Amino acid sequence: MRRLLVGLAVVTLATMVLASTSLAKTAKLTGTVGPGFTITLTQGGKKVTKLKAGTYMFVIADKSSMHSYGLDGPHGFAKDFTSVPFKGTKTFTIKLKAGKYKYYCSAHESTMFGHFTVS
Repeated sequence: MRRLLVGLAVVTLATMVLASTSLAKTAKLTGTVGPGFTITLTQGGKKVTKLKAGTYMFVIADKSSMHSYGLDGPHGFAKDFTSVPFKGTKTFTIKLKAGKYKYYCSAHESTMFGHFTVS
């Protein structure tokens, strides 16, 4: 019985270490839309213009019920993080492939957008 408990503890600890290592490798991107007519995407407080292909955690703060936050990319990639009238914060993990991306507010796309490139 004691061996079983020790073995279970070792497996549990190994699983926790692997999970935390996996999370630590996922870079965080912060998207904000509103409360005025602004939309941004930053990493470590700096505007995102270029990224390497890989998996990213998007934390999207939608600060207005009249805005939304969407992302379009290569090969038909499209993701709506928030929609009108949602107001709040959502988190997503997305694998980005090489190509050009556009983040935007669907309700005000002609004036509220930004671009970045993934290589």
